[in-house]
Amino acid sequence: MKKLNFIAVLLLFFTFSVTLSAQNKGFYENVQKKNISKVLDDLNTFAATADYKNYFDLYAEESTFIGTDATEIWNKKEFMAWAKPFFDKGKAWNFTSLKRSITFSKDGTYAWFDEILGTQMKICRGSGVLEKIGGKWKIRQYVLSTTVPNDVIDEVVKIKTPIEDALISELKKK
Repeated sequence: MKKLNFIAVLLLFFTFSVTLSAQNKGFYENVQKKNISKVLDDLNTFAATADYKNYFDLYAEESTFIGTDATEIWNKKEFMAWAKPFFDKGKAWNFTSLKRSITFSKDGTYAWFDEILGTQMKICRGSGVLEKIGGKWKIRQYVLSTTVPNDVIDEVVKIKTPIEDALISELKKK
């Protein structure tokens, strides 16, 4: 009987531990998703209010920004130089997250996100990677893409063909 009670207590303890562990993992992910959402929401707010310092403080020192134009791929310093005139005017850009998804690496130090944004360019997609550095989430890569509805893709391709054919030719030479 003692052996049976011991096994029952052990089984109960194990079940409770697994449940608690799963709850902690869920709690941890939920808290971290809120933290990452705050970083991304702050990014949009700081751009809309032209807060240059706080906007770029959200990026890791070794980060990359990839813009909507095929030629726009910058490290942090290059992106800061490109964006400075916009921020100096008192308003850079105004994006609003409409839908966001966040996924974590197994060790919890990296997070991937993708979101649909309402912008002055209409719907865009933001995606990227954040890394937890010194206890804070920092953007390591941000990719901004415009979306093209399938119904108008042929028209868009006709418009961009002369511009991008020249770029394709230039890139093939390298």
